[in-house]
Amino acid sequence: MPTIKIRLALPRDAEMLASFNRNMALETENIRLIPEVILAGVNRMIEDDNLGFYLVAEDEGEILASLMVTKEWSDWRNGVFWWIQSVYVRKKWRKQGIYRKLYQKVKELAETTRDVCGYRLYVERENTVAQKVYENVGMEETHYLMYEELKPSTRFHH
Repeated sequence: MPTIKIRLALPRDAEMLASFNRNMALETENIRLIPEVILAGVNRMIEDDNLGFYLVAEDEGEILASLMVTKEWSDWRNGVFWWIQSVYVRKKWRKQGIYRKLYQKVKELAETTRDVCGYRLYVERENTVAQKVYENVGMEETHYLMYEELKPSTRFHH
């Protein structure tokens, strides 16, 4: 049985995290992310904790899974929501409770961080496996839909 350690990502983890993000985008949305764009984005997040942070799950130095947390101010609650994004668990490590450990670490960190009022995430409508995982850790579907518009100059995939 592996001894899984959850920790904050370090600069040395950037290549692996970028790889995880490319794998996740391909698996969930059939999108091929531009490697240099995602790597720059991962590095920027690791360097600037005002943007958020990554957590990694590792066993004997091997990274098995990761997630990213970004921050959103809520004037209604006078607090910050932590958005869980870019969740990826290597295929052979899925269904072994690793996401649950990552999510628990998010909650532990939030308990020691002033102003955090809750946790949110978005998931593809068709990704029912992930939806069940999120429900199993205590999250509930909201009544909100999500909309977006990207600037025309934004390029992130082929």
